[in-house]
Amino acid sequence: MRSWSAPTVPVLPAVPESLELYDTPQGTTVSTTSTAGIASLYVCGITPYDATHLGHANTYVHFDTLVRYWRACGLEVQYVQNVTDIDDPLLERAAATDVDWRELAESQTELFREDMAALGVIPPDHYVGAVEMIPAVVEDVESLLQRGIAYPVSAADAAGEDYYFDISAAERSTQWRLGSVGAYGRADMEELFPQRGGDPDRRGKRDPLDPLLWRAARDGEPQWAGGQLGRGRPGWHIECSVIARRNLPAPFTIQGGGSDLRFPHHEFSAAHATAADGKPLAEGYMHTGMVGLAGEKMSKSQGNLVLVSQLRAQGWDPQAIRVLILSHHWRQDWSFTEAALEAAAERLASWKSALHTREHRAADSAHEAAAPGELHYALMSALAGDLNSPAALDTLDLWAAGHLAAQDSAAQVRDVVLALLGLDLTA
Repeated sequence: MRSWSAPTVPVLPAVPESLELYDTPQGTTVSTTSTAGIASLYVCGITPYDATHLGHANTYVHFDTLVRYWRACGLEVQYVQNVTDIDDPLLERAAATDVDWRELAESQTELFREDMAALGVIPPDHYVGAVEMIPAVVEDVESLLQRGIAYPVSAADAAGEDYYFDISAAERSTQWRLGSVGAYGRADMEELFPQRGGDPDRRGKRDPLDPLLWRAARDGEPQWAGGQLGRGRPGWHIECSVIARRNLPAPFTIQGGGSDLRFPHHEFSAAHATAADGKPLAEGYMHTGMVGLAGEKMSKSQGNLVLVSQLRAQGWDPQAIRVLILSHHWRQDWSFTEAALEAAAERLASWKSALHTREHRAADSAHEAAAPGELHYALMSALAGDLNSPAALDTLDLWAAGHLAAQDSAAQVRDVVLALLGLDLTA
C-alpha cells in the first residue's frame, strides 16, 4: 500500500542515544537501547471508515517524534504501520452510507495520508493493508490450529466455522501470559473485552476472552480463500501480528498505539506472535493518551470528533496543530479547546519571530554545523527523558527569550527544530 510523501528532515550531527521510555507491561520507565544501531517500531494504524481526528494525530505525531529522536542518534529506523482495511466498523459504515466498502476505505486512507503529510509526519517504511496480508494470516491461523492453539466454533449463519485463539493452550505452551502486555487484571479485561470488539458471550468458546482469528464467510460480506479454514476474513488482532512479524525483526524495539489498544488488541497480537514463533513480539510497549472534547473521549462511535482536515479547512496552520499535540506528554489524556490551539499558534509565531531576528544578525553563520549546538543538546536531553515533548517546547521558549543557545546560528536552530520536532520555523 502507498504511504504519503516524506517531509524534509535535516541530517544532524549524531548524539549518543540515552532514551528512557515508560513501558506499559513493566509499569515504569526503562532504558531503551537499539540493537546493532537499528531501532524498530510498529504503530497500529487506522480503520479507514472516517476521517483523521485529533486522537489519531496525537498518536502519530508523538511516534513521529520517537522516530526523529532515533534518527538524530544516528540509528537506522525500521518503521511499519498497518491499515485495517477490512473490519466490521468499516463494513457497517459502508452499508449505512450506501458506499462500496473498498471505496470508503481508500477515500479515508487518502485523507489520512493528506493529514499526515500536512502535519509533517515521517511515513513508515512499510505501510501495509490487512487485505494484502490475508494469505499470511491464513498461514498463521492454520499453523496455530495444527498446534492446538486455535479451535473451530460452529457458526449458524455461515457455511463454515469461525476459528478462535485458545488462551489456555497458549499459556501452557508459550512464555506469554494473559495480562503480560496490557497489564490489566482479569476483571478489568472482562469489562473491556465487549466494549472493544470482543464477543465474550459467543457459544462454543472455551474462554470468554478467547479472540477471533478467522471469521467464516457470511452472505453479503467480503470473503477470501482460507485454505483449510474455508472462505472468510481475518480477525483483528492476528492482522497486526502477521504484518509486524513479516516486516520487522523479532522482537522489535517498540509496539505503539493509543492506550485503548492495550487490551485486547496488543495483548492478543503479542499472544499470536509468541504462539507462532516462540518469541516475544516486541521489547517494549508505548501507549499514547486519549484526546477528548468537552470532557469526553474523542471517538468515532461518540461522534464528538475534531477532524484534522476540518481544522486545516478552517485555516489553521498544521504546524500549530503539531505544537498543540507536542505541548502534551505522549502518555497524557487531554481535551481539545480552540483557545489551546490559538495559544499553540501564538507560541509557534514567537519562535519564528525569534529565528527571523537571529537570521539578520551580521555575525550569524549559515554554514552546516559539524557538531551539535547548545539547543541541539538541550532538546535531545529533554526528549531522552520519556520523550518529554512539553519539556522540549519549554526549552524552545527559553531559546526564543534569549536565555539559551546564544551562540547557535540561525541555521543550526532551524535544522535542529525541524529535525527533532518537525517544526519549520522559516515557513
